[in-house]
Amino acid sequence: MPELLRMPEVAAGATSAILSAWSVATGEEYTAGSVIAVIETEKAVVDMEVESAGRILRTLVSEGADVAIGDPIAVTAMPGEDVPDVDAAVAALGAGSAPEPRTAEPTAPSSAPESARDVTPLQVSGERIFISPIARKRAREAGVDIATLTGTGPQGRIRRRDVESAIASGVTSGPATRTLGAPAASTLEVPEFEDLPHSRLRRAIANRLTQSVTTAPHFYVKGSARVDRLLAMRAEINSGGDIKVSVNDLLIKAMARTHALVPAMNAIWMDDHIRRFRQVDIAMAVSTDTGLVTPVLRDVDSTSLRTLAQQTKDLAQRARSGDLRQHELEGGSTSISNLGMYGTEEFTAIINPPHASILAVGAARPEAVVIDGEVSVATVLRVSLSIDHRPVDGAIGAEWMREFVALLEAPSRILT
Repeated sequence: MPELLRMPEVAAGATSAILSAWSVATGEEYTAGSVIAVIETEKAVVDMEVESAGRILRTLVSEGADVAIGDPIAVTAMPGEDVPDVDAAVAALGAGSAPEPRTAEPTAPSSAPESARDVTPLQVSGERIFISPIARKRAREAGVDIATLTGTGPQGRIRRRDVESAIASGVTSGPATRTLGAPAASTLEVPEFEDLPHSRLRRAIANRLTQSVTTAPHFYVKGSARVDRLLAMRAEINSGGDIKVSVNDLLIKAMARTHALVPAMNAIWMDDHIRRFRQVDIAMAVSTDTGLVTPVLRDVDSTSLRTLAQQTKDLAQRARSGDLRQHELEGGSTSISNLGMYGTEEFTAIINPPHASILAVGAARPEAVVIDGEVSVATVLRVSLSIDHRPVDGAIGAEWMREFVALLEAPSRILT
């Protein structure tokens, strides 16, 4: 019997999502566990998998549509089920009118990626083009003809950076966009501002941070550490091997070790209990062209430093290209936000819900310090830990900062 397929809640608290691409065509059968659609949330691309086998009778929303969670997106039937009147079946389910069904397309050539997990296929002039959803959206906004692009991704997939390169070189196909402030007539005054519409990601960031500062009572614990030995250890580690370890990698590793030493910090506030985690998962803030995203590193305390360096580099690259999966943005109890590369000396950060803390890291600078009663010069790193006072008391936060600074000043302990 025909059934409605509905938009799933692909991200906690989401009210809608974009159906970026159908991976199964109208009339095509699929098996249990198949990916039948690609969905975009504010921060990630999600594969929509089905639990049982079936067949798409009709799609009810077009690719690129913003769909409310729970709304019907397709009508399905059992494999081999005979449904002579699809229109009547759709009407009987109360699905209303539907767009023209997309018929099954020929199997993609062997050079194309095997799964919809990494691609959004489009038909352009009879040719199948593989492009990431965020690249497709950016090309549409800038008026770039994707048929003119050469993808640098696996098997020729077009990525966001390919679109940005085309934009930078002035390759567009849409109507020219008049720069705001350029008058259409000599008598027109030049506006003194520009209105930039909110992106889905920017709106999501605003909502989450507003929720954080209004519901989580923040308090702050600050510390400073002499990191000359830490920097020397990093230089020694990087003197051999292809994988380069960053200062941020060492700080993340030190955070995980400190969480293991002070387990009361590895917790989050829930409505009727405090949830304390057994492994340490840490989110790292990554700045992208569309806003801030926070992919999560798993089981950091048990991960080798070189493996951690590989993971942080991979997540940062995919965050900037828009290729993160939803599960990579969920979990953890703490975050790190490092503005040291911008020369920022010290700052405080807003906790990323539902985390209980976030570490704000400034730049390491040479300063005059007193060591054993003598004034000398040392490289000093200033950090500030924002803490949710609901699951964590002040004494716990102070203990955490003491242990963290001690680790940075005796860095060999980070690796044990």
